[in-house]
Amino acid sequence: MSDIPADLKYLETHQWVRVADDGTATVGITDFAQEQLGDVVYVGVPEVGATVTGGEEAGVAESVKSASDVFSPVTGEVIAVNEQLEDEPELLNEDPYGDGWMFRVRLDDAGELDGLMDATAYAEHVAAEA
Repeated sequence: MSDIPADLKYLETHQWVRVADDGTATVGITDFAQEQLGDVVYVGVPEVGATVTGGEEAGVAESVKSASDVFSPVTGEVIAVNEQLEDEPELLNEDPYGDGWMFRVRLDDAGELDGLMDATAYAEHVAAEA
């Protein structure tokens, strides 16, 4: 079974978001997503200053066997990107909830988080997909 941290919120498309006390949100792909992709060889992230929209494409993760769009769980301005992924895309595989984060956003509306799945709901979603 994939690792599903309880402190995160999830999209059906296998992205996670962690909200900090200052209202910023860190986004990445789930352990299940990286398992499905296989060895990640390229990661594309939005530019700092860009606006991402909840539920819409914000980046890409490419592996030796496929490419997968990465959707933003939340709407807001991109305030940081994980530049380490440019040289070490395998961090998505090795540590999807830690060093493999993709980008950070200043939330436009924290209420958007209410529409996302918690860990229990996401675990059920993954089990239904498997």
